[in-house]
Amino acid sequence: MAENGSGYVREVAHRVFAAELKESNLQTKEGQDEQYPKQYLLTPTGAKCNRVFIVGTLTETENVGTDSDFWRGRIVDPTGAFYVTAGQYQPEAAQVLAKTAPPEFIAVIGKPTIFTTKDGNVLTSIRAESIHVVDASTRDRWVVETASLTAKRIARLQGNEPDAVKAREHYSTDVEQYKAMVAMAVESMRAL
Repeated sequence: MAENGSGYVREVAHRVFAAELKESNLQTKEGQDEQYPKQYLLTPTGAKCNRVFIVGTLTETENVGTDSDFWRGRIVDPTGAFYVTAGQYQPEAAQVLAKTAPPEFIAVIGKPTIFTTKDGNVLTSIRAESIHVVDASTRDRWVVETASLTAKRIARLQGNEPDAVKAREHYSTDVEQYKAMVAMAVESMRAL
């Protein structure tokens, strides 16, 4: 957590691959503030995310707003796709989505959100706080660092940390599947 000078402590933005985020559906609320408790998304490898940091290729943008601009973008990393949204409460992020022509590498910091459809499907997306166009080397570093952090979380899954226990119990995490995801992401960097 980082303090921004006003006493407000901002949560760390976790690096999570698209394939893991897509499988994430365990939301918890914590904190003293009854009206606005902090929301977390616990991933299958045990990342407890209030905020996430992703980097990938922007492949689609669309203004899905009815009364005002509300932008949705599709971002692809080596493991799959993320969906990112930004509207009137994230004007700078919305402007980046509005003005950026795919394909382009972008970095996003935002809050993971879950939506359950009428037919019971759970969709995970990211409500952007900030979006920046970046270069290929930034994307490559993100992939390598995210692979390393994911591998460390996988190793901790066997332990007794509360988040690891919750993730194991809720997801019955297939460790081999996530090890293969990490290996595939790293291999995609070697292929460049």
